[in-house]
Amino acid sequence: MVIEVLVEIRAKQIDKTFTYLVPTHLESQVQVGIRVLVPFGKQELEGFVLKIVNHKSFEYELKEIIDIVDTEPVINEEMMELGEYISKKALSNLISAYQTMLPAALKAKKKLTVNKKYVSYIRLVNHSYLPKNIQQQELLNLIKDKEVLKSSIKSNSLKTLLNNGVVEEVKYETYRMNDDYEIEPSNIVLNNEQTKAVSTVTNHLNTFKPFLLYGVTGSGKTEVYMHIMEEVLKEKKEIIVLVPEISLTPQIVDLFRKRFGNQVAILHSRLNDGEKYDEWRKIERKEVSIVIGARSAIFAPFTNLGLIVIDEEHTPSYKQENTPKYNAIDIALNRAQKYHCPILLGSATPSIESYTRAKMGIYELLTIKKRVNNNLPQVELIDMKDEIKKGHRIISKKLKDEINLCLERNEQVIILLNRRGYSTVITCHACGYTDKCPNCDIPLTYHKTTNKMKCHYCNYENSKLVTCPECTSKDINQFGMGTQKLEVEIQAMFPQAKTVRMDFDTTSTKGAHEKIINAFKEEKYNILIGTQMVSKGLDFPKVTLVGVVNGDASLNIPDFRSAERTFQLLNQVAGRAGRANLPGLVIIQGFNITHYSITTAMNHDYFSFYKKEMEIRSLLKYPPFYNLTLIKIMSSNFELGMKESNKIASYLKSKLKSVSVLGPATANILKINNIYQIQIILKYKKSEELLKELTLIKDKYRTTSKVKIDIDINPIKL
Repeated sequence: MVIEVLVEIRAKQIDKTFTYLVPTHLESQVQVGIRVLVPFGKQELEGFVLKIVNHKSFEYELKEIIDIVDTEPVINEEMMELGEYISKKALSNLISAYQTMLPAALKAKKKLTVNKKYVSYIRLVNHSYLPKNIQQQELLNLIKDKEVLKSSIKSNSLKTLLNNGVVEEVKYETYRMNDDYEIEPSNIVLNNEQTKAVSTVTNHLNTFKPFLLYGVTGSGKTEVYMHIMEEVLKEKKEIIVLVPEISLTPQIVDLFRKRFGNQVAILHSRLNDGEKYDEWRKIERKEVSIVIGARSAIFAPFTNLGLIVIDEEHTPSYKQENTPKYNAIDIALNRAQKYHCPILLGSATPSIESYTRAKMGIYELLTIKKRVNNNLPQVELIDMKDEIKKGHRIISKKLKDEINLCLERNEQVIILLNRRGYSTVITCHACGYTDKCPNCDIPLTYHKTTNKMKCHYCNYENSKLVTCPECTSKDINQFGMGTQKLEVEIQAMFPQAKTVRMDFDTTSTKGAHEKIINAFKEEKYNILIGTQMVSKGLDFPKVTLVGVVNGDASLNIPDFRSAERTFQLLNQVAGRAGRANLPGLVIIQGFNITHYSITTAMNHDYFSFYKKEMEIRSLLKYPPFYNLTLIKIMSSNFELGMKESNKIASYLKSKLKSVSVLGPATANILKINNIYQIQIILKYKKSEELLKELTLIKDKYRTTSKVKIDIDINPIKL
């Protein structure tokens, strides 16, 4: 027997299968989709069996595989096709596509082992044995009619009985995550808009049809999802639910488990390798019917999909930024088409592209215009130019007064500042020197808890600047503000309040998100301060005030989507206020509060924002009117990088007359980790001809070590 094996090789430029012989004693165990251990040069590597070739002659001598890794395939037929789809669509190696689909324990990676977890029970074997003492008698009475967990027995008598063969130890495989959830019957009655959305989707349960559910914040989209899911489960089919960020999972998972019990598996990046492996096997073994997770959960190995739900579909995190640069929504559409099932994309602020597809009839639009409590929060804008003149530099007088009122009423406050750290830039007042990362082209950010300066791109750390290295002055200024500094300011301003911060730094440890969210929900804190992770999906009944500090900051990011991101962020965070019976107030502070993204967010007016944004996108030839591709050229030698970039741009201009080639130009951040970043942007209508040329370019630079090429088709940010 001869097989084709796709091997995991460090040299990523090799993207092909290799042919191996299977020894006779292993032939019966070989299947397409399993992993095998193979000789590769002087190494032993793991690889996936992609093909079995029974009759073929070769001009060279074939090596034999060393061993079989799996007894069952880790890649099924659909996943094989999906890997090929990702490889072509994202211009990535096939091995990268397969590896990204699997949990670490199942990747083709030698010497990576994840142990199964077992629990030990004691079972009676010799029923005729006569106990020698009271301790043995009590022990035998305990285990006579049923197996007993070994850890619950602590005695020397057990050791004696085990040694004499009276009882035996039996090991059963168990899972690392607790599935013991009691189902709570739902007494929620849907309103007319929710009912219409549910019936529209359930009328197409065995048809491929994409739906866009546009529902304002607090309109009960999650309840719509769950009602549809109940109907899908009646059909004995499976469901994938994607949520955008780990911060969403505790509350959402709790909701879904209370409704669906142990039918739910979870897949996200904060699980350890063992937990991911266990959840994956639950899915493969058909022990669950629902998977909830972030982006990579779209690869859950279901074989009878009946529905895919993508919550907060506008979120950039559905696009993977490292290779392969797949978009989970594209994968979801591909899988839904394969299984002839509906896909439901939900958002209070749909992406411009998704809403355009709905207007064109590619998606069917479902709309929920009213909150469940019919109580949209009031939004006020504060111009900080006026406030600073009055001496209110960080928190406006209005926001300060409203926080005090909230605290008096024993209500809760969320304050958003979408920048972590203590201060943004540290400079010398005497000569203007800025403390920058030596590896990257950006200033370092001060983190007060560690008293360190940190680069958020390469994680370089240094002690806080005390004396200027240029002029030896000690007159050092801190400019800008992050969540850490804001927390200090709030604590000083409201000493009677208990504050908690939720950002990347406070949630980097396992379970930290959940602890903060639960503690805030249990009213152990009055004020929650955080980055954008506090803006989506969280539901706190006692939150009546949301304050946004520097609400216009994201408008300064040099990206054509900055207005859209600003509108979405403000609209989403505003939706955290007044979600129960208490009225909500949102105060947005900024310096550019007349911008259309802010005024439309203030009025909860998605349609006016969409209309204005589409006018600008049409004029500037941006999506959804044109497709984009970003080519990034990276080199430690700037001159060489620019030289190769010019070659690539000239080649594309000569070959593709219908494609607009912009650049080359230096990227927004010129240098990251001592590697210079140069980019070319392509604008075009159709991609068939372009893909061929991009593949040629990528292949040409595969073997060079001095210049690397990264191609991102339809990038989420420039």
